[in-house]
Amino acid sequence: MLSPEELSALYLSAKVACFATLFCIPFAIVLAWCLARYEFKLKFLVEAILQLPMVLPPVVLGYLLLVLFGNKGWIGQYLHQMGVELAFNWKGAVLASMIVAFPLMVQPIRLSFQMMNQQLEHIAGSLGASPMKVFFSINLPLALPGILIGSILCFSRSLGEFGATMTFVGNIPDETRTIPIAIYSFLQQPDGEQMAIRLVTLSLILAFSALIANYFILQKYQRKLTG
Repeated sequence: MLSPEELSALYLSAKVACFATLFCIPFAIVLAWCLARYEFKLKFLVEAILQLPMVLPPVVLGYLLLVLFGNKGWIGQYLHQMGVELAFNWKGAVLASMIVAFPLMVQPIRLSFQMMNQQLEHIAGSLGASPMKVFFSINLPLALPGILIGSILCFSRSLGEFGATMTFVGNIPDETRTIPIAIYSFLQQPDGEQMAIRLVTLSLILAFSALIANYFILQKYQRKLTG
């Protein structure tokens, strides 16, 4: 049985990952569509910025978030005046998870848009469908496998986020102590090894389940394409 501390970390991780995934979806769809269908001068810069969280040290990313969104940060000071606090708050953990996991969501959706048969769009347009209607009735349903895969990757990455979250929101029990931070905390305690092992095992199960789900979604999508 999981202890109250472990259950709290599990609940908080699930909450952060769910919110991060839900908030990422609309932005990821828009950006993936633009990158897949349009060419523009600064496209290379947009793609570089998109991949930046993947190559930056997590502590650096967390520090940048603190500088930008801390209570005295460039943006955070104005949010603080409106009563919105992100630093050392579970909402800040959502923001950190979103930024770290966002590239993993964009890429599968972008690939889905790139692989679409654009003749379907031209036919629908010739029959009088507006671009918006074509997007919601044709493009979006066809991109659903990519959206599902991207969402699973985003959710899984959010569950495992540690460095940026630890730097930006700290290690506060029942507030910002997610599963990775809880594992780190338990390993610092003389009697915390068993709790850490249970959370490590749970993390392995969740990560493996996400990879298996990705595999079956890809297999189903490939069968549709070849069939």
